[in-house]
Amino acid sequence: MAKAKRRKRRRRPAGAHQPPQPRPQTPAVEPVRRSAARDERPPAPWGSFPLQELTVLVGLALLVIGFLAAKPVAIAVGVVLGCLAGLELSVREHFAGYRSHTALLAGTAFVLTVAGLYYAGGLILLVCLAVGAVVFGLAVVALRGAFRRASGGLSFRVGGLRG
Repeated sequence: MAKAKRRKRRRRPAGAHQPPQPRPQTPAVEPVRRSAARDERPPAPWGSFPLQELTVLVGLALLVIGFLAAKPVAIAVGVVLGCLAGLELSVREHFAGYRSHTALLAGTAFVLTVAGLYYAGGLILLVCLAVGAVVFGLAVVALRGAFRRASGGLSFRVGGLRG
């Protein structure tokens, strides 16, 4: 086995240690920081009324009722109400520059496009999926640009990460 090389410690001359000198008071240059308002969740347009929370509560209640009573309509309405509550929050946060929800919102555009063309338009599924993919791609580009404008140039913002 090879011996590990040891580094020699340099000894400081006597009297070399001096207490730290106080720094002169110069105006500190603060880094450019976004306003505190953008670091807070955007307020709901209806004020402090808990509409979103009540929508989720009603949706959960309908889900439970639907599963216990075997009512598919109640299950569907519960799922739709829960989705709408989450989608509303995502739209509000995205366009305020608080969090980027590009994939979620573009995915919603994809699902609505495919469902609309398939059920209302009567097109074959392959055509619906192809058109939905184009809509998804266009939505990603548009939503990412909208978030950059709203956030002051950031391309994404998740938790404490900023990009």
